[in-house]
Amino acid sequence: MHRPVYGGTPGVSTPKFHSADSSTGHKVMKLTDTQTFIVGNPWKNWVFIKLHTDGGVYGVGEATAHRKAKMIEAAVVEYRRHFLGRDPFNVEQINYELIKSHAPAQVRAAIDMACWDIMGKVLDQPVYNLIGGKFRDCVPAYANGWYQADRVPEEFAERARAVVARGYRAMKFDPFGTAFEGITREEIDLSVAIVAAVREAVGPHVELFIECHGRFDPLLGSKIGKLMEPFDPGWFEEPVRSSQTENMATLNRKLNFPVAGGEGLNGVDSFLTFMSARAAQIIQPDPVTCGGISELKKICAIAQAYHIQVAPHNAQGPVCTAACLHVDASTPNILIQEVFEDFATPFAERIT
Repeated sequence: MHRPVYGGTPGVSTPKFHSADSSTGHKVMKLTDTQTFIVGNPWKNWVFIKLHTDGGVYGVGEATAHRKAKMIEAAVVEYRRHFLGRDPFNVEQINYELIKSHAPAQVRAAIDMACWDIMGKVLDQPVYNLIGGKFRDCVPAYANGWYQADRVPEEFAERARAVVARGYRAMKFDPFGTAFEGITREEIDLSVAIVAAVREAVGPHVELFIECHGRFDPLLGSKIGKLMEPFDPGWFEEPVRSSQTENMATLNRKLNFPVAGGEGLNGVDSFLTFMSARAAQIIQPDPVTCGGISELKKICAIAQAYHIQVAPHNAQGPVCTAACLHVDASTPNILIQEVFEDFATPFAERIT
């Protein structure tokens, strides 16, 4: 279980700001500067944003994008004029300006997270209290990043047992190797053997989520999905790309266990199309990819109207994890939270 930590900190005094805004009850402040930090690790470069105000309070956000760290760093500079000088409490206004100016989703997400962090610090409240209040005390979590091993069933089984020993009761893994848009019969047999070994290692009461990384077509995805059924997976993730809404919907109807997807979709509009097509039983918006805490909350609300559960995607860094946890803590239809940091790299502990 992971507990939210982000936003206000008990015992920290609130700085004084330059004027009062009677409409919000807070002291008006302005965003004055940004700093971007690229943190290298063996898996991917994390990108963090520090957003400063004229009141001395700062907020942090994350803009990690695989193999695009320098591009995002430059984009933050390019889009500064659309958010500097604005009040961080007017986060919807800032988001609107960034969307209107075609800012990358990762930049919007980082600024949005940082604004919520600032608001939490100024009001001395955790962010989840500002976006709906506490719905749950603890957030169920599943492990990812744990299976960096030789693609051998015994290796996967050994590492899966270690995950359970750390207290996890759910885990995700991709058993399919480097296959893309096709897979040999031998590779299929090995993939099935890996899943079987993991299921035997962890027993019947641990959830297994099977990751496909969008590598199949509908016919092959259906075939392999049916081969997974004896192992009772909790979901089958992106057997085809989530952008292929009709193909995802077809597989969602054919398989006898949940299909999950949506990690690469950007914003409310994309998810509305995805959910209205019933493309998945579980959606996986990523706060960095979809546009931040504000956008993630909206997506969750739409999902609730469709009776769809949400399992936020998080293959990023620890700031993204913190943002996810505040949404998780305040949102009824959250199913479970993805966690990478426990297994992917020791840098997470040093940064947090």
